Amino acid sequence: MGEITNNVRAQVLVDALPYIQKYNNKIVVVKYGGNAMTNESLKQAVMNDIVLLSLVGVKVVLVHGGGPEINDMLKRLNIESKFIGGLRYTDAETVEVVKMVLAGKVNKDLVNLLGRSHGKALGLCGTDGGMLTAERKEGPNGEDLGFVGDIVKVNEKPILDALDCGYIPVIATVATDEFGQTYNINADTAAARIAAQLRAENLILMTDIAGLLRDKDDPSTLIPFVHVSEVPFFKRKGVISGGMIPKIDCCVEAVRRGVKKTAIIDGRVPHSILIETLSNEGIGTQFR
Repeated sequence: MGEITNNVRAQVLVDALPYIQKYNNKIVVVKYGGNAMTNESLKQAVMNDIVLLSLVGVKVVLVHGGGPEINDMLKRLNIESKFIGGLRYTDAETVEVVKMVLAGKVNKDLVNLLGRSHGKALGLCGTDGGMLTAERKEGPNGEDLGFVGDIVKVNEKPILDALDCGYIPVIATVATDEFGQTYNINADTAAARIAAQLRAENLILMTDIAGLLRDKDDPSTLIPFVHVSEVPFFKRKGVISGGMIPKIDCCVEAVRRGVKKTAIIDGRVPHSILIETLSNEGIGTQFR
C-alpha cells in the first residue's frame, strides 16, 4: 500500500512541476475571506497552502477582510451596523473599530497562524509606509457612506520590501487620505488594485460559491473561463448579479490593469489555492 502512495505522491509532484516553474519568483495575490476565514480546518488548510507556495518560490501576498469579526465587535460595543446598497455605513466610531479589528486582531491572528505553520509572515495595513491612499467613496446613488474609501494610489514599495526579505505580507485593508483620516476599504477592491500595482501573475479571490454559475442554484453549471469582454453580456443575462457584481468587476479591472489572470475560487474546498495554482484544471472561474 505504501508503495502506491509513494508513487502517487511522486506523480503529484511531477505534475505540479511545470506550475511550480511557471510561478517561481512570481507574485500571486490571494484575497482571503468568507467561510475559509471562519472555519478552523479550512483556515489551517489555507495557511498550509500559502506556506507551501512560498517555500516553492512563489511570492504570495495575502489580502484579508474581516466582516464577521467587525460585526461581532460592533455588537459588543452596542454600535449599530447600517448598510447602504450592500456597503457598510462607516461613521467615525465604526471606522475606529474597523481599524482596531482588521489591523489589530485579524491581521495579527493570521500572521501568528502562518508562523505556526512554519511560514515567515509580516503584518501590514494600508497605512504602513503610505501603501494605500484613499478618498471618500460615494454610494451607488451618491449616498454618503461615511468613512468608506476608494483607493487613489498604491505604493507597492513596502510590499516588495517585505517580499524581498522573504516575508509573506499579510495586508489589512484600511487606508488613509492625505490628511491622515482613516478609511475602510473593500478587501476585493484593494486586492485587485494591489495585484495590478505589483503586476501579479495571478489574483485569487476566495469566495463561498463554486465560481460563476450559469444557474446560481446549480454548481454543475460552473463557467470555468470568462473573457473580460463577455462580462457585460453576462450582466445583461442576469448570470452576474447581486454580490457577484463587485467581485467580478474587481477581476475585470485587475486584468485590464495588467494582472495576467484572475480567478474566483471556492474557499469552502480544502486546498483550493493549491488546486488553482498547481494544476491544469484549476478551480472556480478564471478571467482572462
